[in-house]
Amino acid sequence: MTFQDIFKSGFLENVNSISVLDMAIAIVLAFGIGMFIFFVYKKTFAGVMYSSGFGVTLIALTMISTFVILAVTSNVVLSLGMVGALSIVRFRTAIKEPLDIAYLFWAIAAGIVLAAGMVPLAVFGSVGIGAVLLLFANRKPHVRPYIVVLRCEGHESEKAAMDFLKKQVQKHVVKSKTAQKGFVELNVEIRMKNDDTDFINALSGMPGVGSAVLVSYNGEYMS
Repeated sequence: MTFQDIFKSGFLENVNSISVLDMAIAIVLAFGIGMFIFFVYKKTFAGVMYSSGFGVTLIALTMISTFVILAVTSNVVLSLGMVGALSIVRFRTAIKEPLDIAYLFWAIAAGIVLAAGMVPLAVFGSVGIGAVLLLFANRKPHVRPYIVVLRCEGHESEKAAMDFLKKQVQKHVVKSKTAQKGFVELNVEIRMKNDDTDFINALSGMPGVGSAVLVSYNGEYMS
């Protein structure tokens, strides 16, 4: 064994396994696709509080996935070690919106496909996914549902309030009813005829009605 053999390492042999031009093109394309994913996410966001940090994460995930797969494809031994390293990663951040999961997988998949050399698939696939999300994610229901939380003092006031409510809305469905001594509480899902909410004022002013609350409802939670 010579002195040169001691310092001979596979690390130095892998330096030129991927050309600088290929790396630059892959990273630039990953950044462009990540920006497109961020743009679609920003346009389709329908939550209450927009998180710019999540949008930046989508760009970063696309670029990170790209250079990780570039490294894996250049060395079989490294790919096995990468599988073991990534298997210990645990994510503790809760995903609040189901659609956010789709964006995370989209960013990761775009980076993987791009690093695998399938540039047309990464580009046209991302454009197609973005078009579908822009078309369907922002589509609102024709009639927005609402929930009326109604508190009445007894059966007679409950019946009068419900009769009044039936005349003011297009459709109504009783979701829940709580009856205790001295009051009755109803949660009623309604479809309004128009955007006029003045009927809630009249409803709360009826005899025997303690309170009437109108809240937005999307089928999963109230806000």
